[in-house]
Amino acid sequence: MDWHTQSSIEVIENLKTSKRGLNEKEVQKRFAKYGKNIIRQIKRKSKLRIFFGQFNSLLVYILIFAVVVSILIRHYIDASIIGIIVIINAIIGFIQEYKAEEIIEKLKKSLKYDVVVIRDGIHKEVGSDQIVPGDIILLNPGDNILADCRILESEDFKVNEAVLTGESFPVRKSERAIKQDVTLSNRVNMLYAGTSVVHGRCVGIVVETGIRTEFGKLAELVQIIKEDKMPLEKNLDIFSRNISIAILILVGITFFVGVSAGINKIEMFLIAVSLAVGAIPEGLPAIIAITLAVAIKQMYTFNTLIRKLPAMETLGRTTVICTDKTGTLTEEELQVDEIYAGRIIKMENVKKIDDSIRKVLEIGVLCNNARDEEENIFGDPTEVSLINFAKRFGILKKTLVDKFPKIREYHFASDRKMMSIVREDGSIKTSYVKGAPFFVLEKCTKELIDGKVKPLNEARKKELVKISTVMESSGLRVLGFAFRQVTQVKQNQAENYLTFTGFIGMIDPPRKEVALAIKEAINAGIVVKIITGDSAFTTKAIAEKIGLKGDFIEGNELDNLPEEKWDEVVRTKTIFARMTPEHKLKVVDILKKQNEIVAVTGDGVNDILALKRADVGISMGIRGTDVARDSSDIVLLDDNFASIVGAVKQGRRVFDNIKKSIKFLLSVNVANTFIILTSLLIDMPLLFLPLALLWMNLVTDSLPALALSVEPMEDGIMERRSENRGLLYGIWGEILVAGIINFIMVIWLFNIANNNFGLDVARTMAVTSSVFLAMFLAFSFKSKKSLFETGIINNKYLIYAVLISTGLHLIAIYTNLGILLGFVALNGMQLSYSVLAGLSGIVIFEGWKLLNFFKRKIG
Repeated sequence: MDWHTQSSIEVIENLKTSKRGLNEKEVQKRFAKYGKNIIRQIKRKSKLRIFFGQFNSLLVYILIFAVVVSILIRHYIDASIIGIIVIINAIIGFIQEYKAEEIIEKLKKSLKYDVVVIRDGIHKEVGSDQIVPGDIILLNPGDNILADCRILESEDFKVNEAVLTGESFPVRKSERAIKQDVTLSNRVNMLYAGTSVVHGRCVGIVVETGIRTEFGKLAELVQIIKEDKMPLEKNLDIFSRNISIAILILVGITFFVGVSAGINKIEMFLIAVSLAVGAIPEGLPAIIAITLAVAIKQMYTFNTLIRKLPAMETLGRTTVICTDKTGTLTEEELQVDEIYAGRIIKMENVKKIDDSIRKVLEIGVLCNNARDEEENIFGDPTEVSLINFAKRFGILKKTLVDKFPKIREYHFASDRKMMSIVREDGSIKTSYVKGAPFFVLEKCTKELIDGKVKPLNEARKKELVKISTVMESSGLRVLGFAFRQVTQVKQNQAENYLTFTGFIGMIDPPRKEVALAIKEAINAGIVVKIITGDSAFTTKAIAEKIGLKGDFIEGNELDNLPEEKWDEVVRTKTIFARMTPEHKLKVVDILKKQNEIVAVTGDGVNDILALKRADVGISMGIRGTDVARDSSDIVLLDDNFASIVGAVKQGRRVFDNIKKSIKFLLSVNVANTFIILTSLLIDMPLLFLPLALLWMNLVTDSLPALALSVEPMEDGIMERRSENRGLLYGIWGEILVAGIINFIMVIWLFNIANNNFGLDVARTMAVTSSVFLAMFLAFSFKSKKSLFETGIINNKYLIYAVLISTGLHLIAIYTNLGILLGFVALNGMQLSYSVLAGLSGIVIFEGWKLLNFFKRKIG
């Protein structure tokens, strides 16, 4: 029902109550009908369901199959290793997802407070869950609003609605009816659950409770909203599908060719299965999990807490950041920016003021209800800002108030758009006035210029209105100031025939570090859009100050926009002002349909839909609500946009390193598959026996690949354009080249060794050359730059990994373990040949990179 369009009397009649409130019998009837004032929980996954849900991935299915097959062919070590990897990943995923299921519990807890109601004419304090529609409630400064209410009576009443509408300033409320349908943020006679009282007093009537409140509707939506997989998860599924198909085809061909060549079917089956298990990059899930875990720890240095592991990598590939304004881009603290007192003065670097400015500031302090308690000032942000700024120039509220005590106050009202406080100094009584520029000027007949009072005619008033308009157009919140000596303490004297003194323009200034962060993001190919509940002019002013260019559109325009125009508007507009939660959600949906990877920031209840739908939801750690934080993937501990850009750098590093690990894993595994297949096709002896193949897989796929995942960040990482590409994009060429080098060198070396040293030595040398080739390639895969530019000692973990893996293989050759694996001890010359063959890969890759390096230098 449109409660805001009804008069107070109509609302009371429709809810069948009175200003005396409901009687207890009626309360019980309504309680039975509407239920508790809590958010109904629609669904909650069991712990068991969450745990088993972690196995719902194609790569995990393949690994489980590999475990089963390994057990069947009695390769228990491989089965154990792969099984442990699967379990570890499931546990990590379970912990992350179970935390996310706490969202609804936090929503419910956020409404558990006590409230004063009138029932049967008696004031009573009841729990918030006991409120029913028709209850009369009393609200005072600091109170939380616990249900949707229609205002019946109010006195200078202001509410902080930022968590619901995104509006950064407290909203002034009144009981007057609104005869047309308006957006949530413009319903000045309505109060909404989840918001809080900043100033004044109010009597309201409860119109909706629980899930029927605006807060509750959002909570219900957040439970049923579809949450897409993150790009990393999607890419892993695609990667797993393609790899599994390719492996199955190659294994099938290998088995068919081997049987056709006369090899025993059982023996050939074991070879084919070993080949399949060896070709699967089973270490990849663990490598990704550990890579992300390490990066998450490092993100603390950027004041960023990662709640969901894949979000770390996704953030690195973000193509659009949709950020709110207040507190993220700005300081979330109003500051005086300009003062007009005969001329407009930018106050940023002003250290001394003249008498004209002093008079304006004194009125700002004397017509002010904020409490100055030495170290802290409490009250309306606008009034707090005035007192803080006046302090800079030695104008102290306590001193002025003691000198000029208050006699009477006329509160701000929406029809007058001003407030006034009458103070006395002995027998002299003075009214100090502040308010909307046009309304203040309308009541002025004089103007104070350079200490002299002069008449104020209509032409001059128009000039002053234009000056205030110019100040407002630059995004400032402008107030007019005036005074008058009075003989009687009456409102018609206190607010008429005033002397105008000037304007003060305030702004919530941008954070100092944000402009550089915006520039970095844009240079990295990331589009930044501002989506806010604030006004377009204020937001555009901030955007210009931080170097963000582009057009704006407001929510009411979007409401009237044809569906076919949305795509273009979302693509081309930079600022989206006066936005509702539904608007923000739709913008995110359209950006995702445009194949963008979208990160969204938010702090309030109004943001939770977009936070959950985005590829990466980023909530605020300081001013964010519990529900916003729990709906997000990432929490900014300092609420600062610049921290997002720092996190993006780490995310890009993660993405780069995952690709390096994949490149290393596949370059080894692909070559081994083709070596086996070729040996069968050309009727050669098998180069790799089943156990030897699995041994190679264990030695090469584990530690070096893991060490590559923690490579330091490369220079210029933010200079690359951000793209929504797959995990294999840009690395297939290197994988194939490495595979071809491995293929050629192993078969060449095997043939020579087989002719000169016999089959057992040849097989051992073939395996050893392949192991060394992988170890050397690990260093080359560190970077696209030459090792002569990057060096090899900047990643000590890679050095350790290569030394351990090489040492394990040498132990296998020169101990009894070799008998089990089919190895024989190599003499010095045979080992040297194997090492030299292994060097071929790094020589070719580094030679190519060095050539490109010299070309860049010459160019």
